[in-house]
Amino acid sequence: MKIIIAGAGEVGFHLSKLLSYESHEIILIDQDKDRLLYADSKLDIKTLQKDATSIQALKDAKIEYSDLFIAVTSSETTNITACVISKKLGAKKTIARISNSEFTDNKEELNFADLGIDELISTEELATNEIKLLLEKVTFNETHEFEGGKLTMVAMILSKTAPVIGKTVMEAAGIYVGINFMPIVIKRKNSGETIIPRGNTIFQEGDQLYFITLQKGVEELNRLSDSRNKQIKNVLILGGSKIGEKTARDLCSKNLNIKIIEYKKKRAIELAEELPNAMIIYGDGRDVELLEEENVSEMDAVIAVTGRSETNIMSCLMAQSKGVDRTIALVQNVDYFSLSKNIGIDTLINKKLLAANSIFRYIRKGDVLEMTILNDVNAEIIEFHAHKGSKITKKPIKDLKFPRNAIIGGVIRDDTGLIALGDFQIQEDDKVVVCCFPKTISKVERFFN
Repeated sequence: MKIIIAGAGEVGFHLSKLLSYESHEIILIDQDKDRLLYADSKLDIKTLQKDATSIQALKDAKIEYSDLFIAVTSSETTNITACVISKKLGAKKTIARISNSEFTDNKEELNFADLGIDELISTEELATNEIKLLLEKVTFNETHEFEGGKLTMVAMILSKTAPVIGKTVMEAAGIYVGINFMPIVIKRKNSGETIIPRGNTIFQEGDQLYFITLQKGVEELNRLSDSRNKQIKNVLILGGSKIGEKTARDLCSKNLNIKIIEYKKKRAIELAEELPNAMIIYGDGRDVELLEEENVSEMDAVIAVTGRSETNIMSCLMAQSKGVDRTIALVQNVDYFSLSKNIGIDTLINKKLLAANSIFRYIRKGDVLEMTILNDVNAEIIEFHAHKGSKITKKPIKDLKFPRNAIIGGVIRDDTGLIALGDFQIQEDDKVVVCCFPKTISKVERFFN
């Protein structure tokens, strides 16, 4: 597959890094020489120092032979323009990263495909949806829904009092009646090692543990962390960014009590006009006295989405010191993810990583329906479509010789989620959720081809 990526920032570099595990032909275009030199030194790809909207540059990249053109620069206008030009020059499929969610809200009416843009990825919309999902499942620090929640990936840190500590996966399964969830990946606290669990894998205190679960398995998983899904009613949002505004608008529609602290006076006034059901406060979210005046200790959740990662992290730490149960911080640097579990913040969100995850499914070979890349974990979760005659349907799971560094977490059949154990046999048209190491993906894909 020939893929051209415009933009060597975090999204473009991350996509290129993921694709370096596979035999795609990748060309990365950017005007920043230093970014390209860094990418060239780290990855097995071609680079081109040009303007992505330059017709000659796209011709030099042999755009007419490309299977996919992805524009993920920091400029929304550049991305849209580059996609339109690339499609006219012969690119088979184009994807544009945008920041204005109005485009995705009205994409049916505007029909961007007629303009030459096959897919739009709104970083703000992705971040907002992630925040809403995390607020719905308070116990968990990561979550991702498949097929509208028929199956859900959730993650948590095992506390020292969790009933499964010191037990193997097989022993832990005996604690619960029925099988409503499946552990799919573990990241060890001290070593940072990523493990695909087997029956004899032992759970340890501090494990970052990922599950595929049915809806009725959520309460059982809550007990693993000595927690319950506390109802969220009072939410404080720090930062009146596009993400902050959209999150507040959506949460207000659910009759939650929303406060927004915005340090720019003009923006605060705009928000007051746009969000009549939210309380808008003009001030600095780092001001401890202001937080105390606004009763931060009475908040069920604090969401920090200012333009500065450090401000968001510090504000969330401050909120936690005041007893806030749920904190979510937006960060720009993906390197911060390795710190999040140690410094105490529940969840860090990086909109660029979310965009890369969303885009990545269009690159996969085979019948990939959905995928998510886990934060600071060397594993991916992919939803495949099992078609007639594929190898995955030939035998029960235990007899398939499925790769050791991969695990089938669940199956969606006839619109119903099912947890798949060794005796389970996958059928034609099943949607299969698999967790595996990046280097194992090509082996897994062969079971679905």
